[in-house]
Amino acid sequence: MANKRDLKKIINYICSDLFSECIAASLYNGNKKQEEINAILTSIIIVQSNYVCRISHPEPGMSKKAYFKDLKEKFTAQIEEITDNIANI
Repeated sequence: MANKRDLKKIINYICSDLFSECIAASLYNGNKKQEEINAILTSIIIVQSNYVCRISHPEPGMSKKAYFKDLKEKFTAQIEEITDNIANI
């Protein structure tokens, strides 16, 4: 398991890349779906802040290994969903 600081950096890096990808997709696509783009950008920011906060405060009663494995799986699932939304713009 990587340390918490590395996990936070990875999450921030992935979310910033998705944010810029969404901005680029909106610029190349035009401003036809501005509300949808704003919703995607907002969801990226929410996911980033949610998971960075969850790294520092693991759930009590759950082993750390299981907690961080679950955290990574849920983060990956949400990132895949956001990526699909960006592809559909």
